[in-house]
Amino acid sequence: MTDSTHSTTPPRAALEGIRVLDLTNVLAGPFATLHLALLGAEVIKIENPADGDLARKLGNVPRLNQELMGTSFLAQNSNKKSLTLNLKAPAGREIFKKLVATADVLVENFRPDVMKRLGLDYPVLAQINPRLVYCAISGFGQSGPDAFKPAYDQIIQGLSGVMAINGDERLNPLRAGFPVCDTVGGLNAAFATLAALFHRQRTGEGQFIDVALLDSIMPLMGWVAANLLIGKQQPVLMGNDNFTAAPSGTFVTRDGFINIAANKQEQWEAVADLLGVPELKTDPRFQERDQRKKNRKALTPLLEAKLKEKDTAYWVELLNRNDVPSGAILSLEHALSQPQVQHRQTLQPVAVEGIGQLQLFGLSAKLEKTPGGIKTPPPRLSAHTNALLTELGYSPADLDRFKAERVI
Repeated sequence: MTDSTHSTTPPRAALEGIRVLDLTNVLAGPFATLHLALLGAEVIKIENPADGDLARKLGNVPRLNQELMGTSFLAQNSNKKSLTLNLKAPAGREIFKKLVATADVLVENFRPDVMKRLGLDYPVLAQINPRLVYCAISGFGQSGPDAFKPAYDQIIQGLSGVMAINGDERLNPLRAGFPVCDTVGGLNAAFATLAALFHRQRTGEGQFIDVALLDSIMPLMGWVAANLLIGKQQPVLMGNDNFTAAPSGTFVTRDGFINIAANKQEQWEAVADLLGVPELKTDPRFQERDQRKKNRKALTPLLEAKLKEKDTAYWVELLNRNDVPSGAILSLEHALSQPQVQHRQTLQPVAVEGIGQLQLFGLSAKLEKTPGGIKTPPPRLSAHTNALLTELGYSPADLDRFKAERVI
C-alpha cells in the first residue's frame, strides 16, 4: 500500500500554467516579472529586435555588454523566455495580439501614453482577452500633474523624501546605495498582480493595475511619516542611529564597527553591565528611554570607550548570548558568502551557456507546498522567438518573412 504522504510527484509551482507577457525594461518591471517567473509562471520577455532590453548593455563587464548579456540583465531575468518583436510594425502588433489572446498577465513599464499610441492599451487588449491582468508600472502613475515626466530611481528617491531623511548633518541629502525605488516598485507590482489573479480566479474578470514608483516607496517610510503627520515632528538627521531607541545604532569597536539594537529597557541595562559600566544605568541622563534618546551624543562615546577594547566578533557573541541584538557590519562580499545566506540558498548556482557558472538570486520566500526558484538561465536575445511563433501557428516561411521585414 502506497503512503500518500510520501508522494514522489514533484511539487507544483504556485503560478504554473500562468503566461505572462513581459514588455518591461531595465529594473522595476523586470524585477516584478522575475518574481512571477520564480513562482513558476511562463514569462515571455518581448524585446525590440535591434538590441533588446537596455539592461543587456548595462554592467561592469564590457564583454558581456557587447554580447547583450550585461550583469544588470543577468541579475533580473532568470526563468524567462526571449521573443523579439517590433511593435511599431503592423505585423508585429498582429503577432502581439495573438499572444495576448493566450496570456494571463501583461506587465509594461512605458510612459502612460506609449501603449495607447501603439493601439495596444488595456481597453483594446481587454476586448481580445477579458481575463487579462494588465499591470502598468511608471514613475508617477497613469494620471496626475507629473504622470508624463521621465522617472529614474534617483529622481524618485529625491521626490519621495527618501534622500532628505538619509545621512547626517555632514552628508545630506543622501541616496540609498542601490535602486530602492525601482526594486520596491517591482515588488509592489508583483504583489498587485497576484491579488488581481486571485480576484480573477473568483470572478473570471481581468483588470488594469496602475503602479507608481513614487506611491510604492513612500509607505516604507511609515514610521517617519507618522511622526510628522501625527506627532508633528520633522525628521531628524541621525545617520546610523535608530531614532526609536538608544543605544541603538552603529558603534566603533577595536577592529571596526558593530550594530547594537538595545531597544528595550532590560537590553539597555544588559549592555551597561556587559560593557562594565553599570553606573550608567542610574545616571539620570540615561535611566529612561526618552532621556537616553535625548542624550545619545553623550552616551555613545562612553560606550565606545569600552567597545574599542575588544574586536567586533567578541562583542557580537557576548551581546547576542545575553539577548541584546547585535551584528557585525559586513562588506557586500562577506554578506553574500556568510553561512546563514548559504544555508538559506539565497543565491543559486546557474549555468549560462558561453558565460559559465553564475550565482544569482532565487526566490527568497520559502513556500512549503509550492516552492519556487531558478529553473532556466537568463535568455539570449530572441532565443525563443521561433518556438513561440511556431506555437502560434506561423510557418517557417512566415518566420523568414518576419526576419526580412525586421518584425522579429
